[in-house]
Amino acid sequence: MSSSPPLLPFETLVRVLRHARRNGTWLLVLGSVFGLLGAAAGEVPGALTWLLVAGTGALTLHGATLLAGGEPRGLRWLVGGQLFCMAFLLALCAWQFTHVDLTPLRAAVTADLRASLPQTGLTEDEFLLLSYCLTYAVVALIALLYPGGMALYYHRRRDAVAEAMEETGEL
Repeated sequence: MSSSPPLLPFETLVRVLRHARRNGTWLLVLGSVFGLLGAAAGEVPGALTWLLVAGTGALTLHGATLLAGGEPRGLRWLVGGQLFCMAFLLALCAWQFTHVDLTPLRAAVTADLRASLPQTGLTEDEFLLLSYCLTYAVVALIALLYPGGMALYYHRRRDAVAEAMEETGEL
């Protein structure tokens, strides 16, 4: 089985731009939606965090615009936006782990769920706490993997992007 040759620098630049635009747009949209939902629910820390995440989407889109205009410093905006996104989401998880409030979750407990809890050996509070902690553990894992992975992706392509910009000048 033969491996494919490495991408040409220009192809790498095009892919980085495509990923940055898609990623920035999704961060902007999802951060805004979750921020508004958090605000509507009265969750101030969550709403502020998600609005900051939306801002990191704007940083990413700005970096993509700079790159498309032939500015290599756009990559710093891409990497920085992803690192800020990861930091904001991890800070939200840390806040939630230290300020546990199960009250909103109690409304989700149905009569069927209450009836089946004794089979698990968990009380209602234990089940809600476990669900709460698992939810924020998954959010923290996603925060490490996705924005962290995207920051690494952009960082590892610095040389190829710089080379492509030297060759082509401006897109």
